[in-house]
Amino acid sequence: MHFQKRRAGTKQEIPTSSMPDIVFMLLLFFMVTTTLREVDVLVQFKLPEAQAIEKIENKRLISYLWVGKDKRIQINDSIVKLEEVEPIMYGKRQVLPNVIVSLRVDQGVDMGLVMDIQQALRKAYCLRVNYSATLKI
Repeated sequence: MHFQKRRAGTKQEIPTSSMPDIVFMLLLFFMVTTTLREVDVLVQFKLPEAQAIEKIENKRLISYLWVGKDKRIQINDSIVKLEEVEPIMYGKRQVLPNVIVSLRVDQGVDMGLVMDIQQALRKAYCLRVNYSATLKI
C-alpha cells in the first residue's frame, strides 16, 4: 500500500480586485503633482555662468522674464516692450502676491537694459527677483 500525499486543490493567486483603485489613485497623484511647461521661449539667450547657484524649490511662485541677445523682452508667450513690463508684472503681482521674478538674461546684454527692467519691476512692486545662471565648472 502506497499512501499518496494529498495536495490542496486551490491555487494561491494574488487578489486583483483592488487593482483599478490603486491605478486610479496613482494616476490622480501624478496628474495633480506634475507641472507642465506652459511657455514657448521665443528669444535666444545664453545664461551667464556663476560659481555658486541656489535652486528655488517652489516653482509655482516663479514668473519668468527672458531677455534675448537681440534685446527683445519676453513675458509668457509674447514679446513685450520695456514700457509694458511694469503693468504686466503688476497684474501678476495682484494675482500672486509672493511672485518671484526670474530674470533669464543673455550674457551679452548690457546692464543698462537690465537696470531699466529692474526699475520697472520695482514700480510694479515685484521686489523678489532671481537671476538665472548656469554653474561654472
